[in-house]
Amino acid sequence: MPPTTDVSELSYEQARDELVQVVAELEQGSATLEHSLALWERGEALAARCEEWLVGAKARLDAARASANAAGAASDEGR
Repeated sequence: MPPTTDVSELSYEQARDELVQVVAELEQGSATLEHSLALWERGEALAARCEEWLVGAKARLDAARASANAAGAASDEGR
């Protein structure tokens, strides 16, 4: 059975690593239908968690760039 750790508590790296394991197990094709469905559902949740982390990281980078650009523009105005 897939791990029961709440996906929302996983770091990006933990979610990514577990997703790799889920995909590998599904690719083996030896799981029962019920287990395969549980793995698929867990994989979907893990993929969504990774996406959340990546979207959040992009937002942080965009904010940092905007802040740096604003600071640069402000220092240019002072010249």
